[in-house]
Amino acid sequence: MAYVDFSNQMTVQTGLQQVAAPAVPEERLSALEWAVVALARRDRVASLKAPGALSIALGKVFGSAGRGPHLADPRLEALRRIAVLTWHKGFAIPAREVDRFVSAGFSLGQYETLATSIGISRTQRGAAA
Repeated sequence: MAYVDFSNQMTVQTGLQQVAAPAVPEERLSALEWAVVALARRDRVASLKAPGALSIALGKVFGSAGRGPHLADPRLEALRRIAVLTWHKGFAIPAREVDRFVSAGFSLGQYETLATSIGISRTQRGAAA
């Protein structure tokens, strides 16, 4: 007879041996995180780069100096970056961006959830056009 122990370590007990099962990482995003993903839909890929000297000069002349879509929270900024790239390029994004996303505290499962959701939305948007 076998059973799954859902306590801290998630172990699988069998009549012969006890085997540690890998813990499933959280694959959902919070409401705030989904809001960041939705807002990233409107951002351009160029928003991921630091502004150049000309942009800074024009910003000072026209009063938009220092304004950008960058988020103050580094974790949410990593989410915004990967969401912008996924909205524009689908799954074809640089591995360093996925590494940055994971380094910010997200899991690959969360990336897959995000990318699948964006992919469905992109498909629906293309079908409606």
